[in-house]
Amino acid sequence: MRKSLLPFGLSALMLAIGPLGVLPATVSSAHAASAVDFSDLVAQVSPAVVRVNVTKKMTQEEMLQQQIPELLKRFFGNNIQIPQQRAPVEQSAYGTAFFISSDGYLLTNHHVIADARKITITLNDRREVDATVVGSDARTDVAVLKVKGTDFPALPIGNPNVLRVGEPVLAIGSPFGFDYSASAGIVSAKSRTMSAETGVPFIQSDVALNPGNSGGPLFNQKGQVVGINSRIFSGTGGYMGLSFSIPIDVAMDVADQLRKSGKVSRAYLGIVPQDIDRNLAEVYNLPKPEGALITQVTPKSAADLAGIKEGDIILNYNGQPIGRTTELINLINRTRPNTSVPLVVLRNGKAMNLTAVLKAAPDDTPAIDTDKVSSTDGPILGLRVRDQTAEEKQVSRAPGVVIDQLQPTGLAARSNLQADDVIVKLNNIATPTSEIFAKVVKTLPMNKVVGVTVLRRNIPLILGLRIESADNK
Repeated sequence: MRKSLLPFGLSALMLAIGPLGVLPATVSSAHAASAVDFSDLVAQVSPAVVRVNVTKKMTQEEMLQQQIPELLKRFFGNNIQIPQQRAPVEQSAYGTAFFISSDGYLLTNHHVIADARKITITLNDRREVDATVVGSDARTDVAVLKVKGTDFPALPIGNPNVLRVGEPVLAIGSPFGFDYSASAGIVSAKSRTMSAETGVPFIQSDVALNPGNSGGPLFNQKGQVVGINSRIFSGTGGYMGLSFSIPIDVAMDVADQLRKSGKVSRAYLGIVPQDIDRNLAEVYNLPKPEGALITQVTPKSAADLAGIKEGDIILNYNGQPIGRTTELINLINRTRPNTSVPLVVLRNGKAMNLTAVLKAAPDDTPAIDTDKVSSTDGPILGLRVRDQTAEEKQVSRAPGVVIDQLQPTGLAARSNLQADDVIVKLNNIATPTSEIFAKVVKTLPMNKVVGVTVLRRNIPLILGLRIESADNK
């Protein structure tokens, strides 16, 4: 059976209720064997955990595509022909969040609130409160929400670095809509990285997590949050004994930046690293496979200016030993731009001490969507933009923002804008960055047509973008 790593949001729920069914709760025996009594802890922390209710506008095609059974997908792929019914419909989804401050800030997953038209949270006393998106970062799958009010029960934050494999942990969430469900298990492993690009060192556990647990807290025995429940490894979309949580220190670093500036700033070293395997360890006379082998250095990057060369092996970054490339990427991602970092590099069998002054990542973009849930911040265009990378700027030779995602029924799509278009001007105002683009959007006149200058496959094009009110969407 083919297994996959899934964020357990709406799409994972559709898979879990498909023809393959949901695995029985007796899959893992660790929970039954656990002698840890979490009952007092559950009563203590539950008031700070909330259910997230999300409303998304989806086309009939998107809904049908999500509901195609996994078995059919395996035989026919994702390009199964479905009826062309284009009327948009409202689709409800849900997840979990928790308070990190008494003045109404909450943490959840990016994939829980992505493309949401409306977000509410349900408190443990059954009150329902409207929430707004402060910021959301797809790379780490972290989002910050805000509700009006004070004196909310904020959860204490723990240190995931002192977690030990085998230590008991607890999760609280709303799996399949069953609010305030608690499940317990142990830490199975640490620093599991699913993508070399994100470099998030996930906490792996055998805590039972299912659709609806997304964005919920993972607690240690002291009642401190050590992670945000984010993903499961499954062939059906349901729990199979492998659950993954974002370490809370990574999430809080992202959340602090989102709250302060609305964006996440990451450093950029300018290298392409790869892991050292057994054979390469022998080639480079290493006692064991360790370090990050540099296969490419970007010209004029921080690495290039520091003297790093192809074939070097980074063994230590800012005092931290490097065992794998994912560890290096995580450390770089958590470094602030313009920081001076000492490195230990192996070259021709000799260790060298170098210093790199890291620059801002070329794809450093505001993590908050231009399409906020609140319509008071301007018209909802139905698109998401990002800044151009350094390579894209060299090709386009024009400052602008790239359309990263487009809603099929949104204003932008109806005005013939396309994904990967580079928006150079909006309403005759230059949009060199996504931050400026978001500000221009807020000033657009309602129920009028504005000009949009774009580059499509590097060919200039001017389109008319019709700005309609919400009632006309």
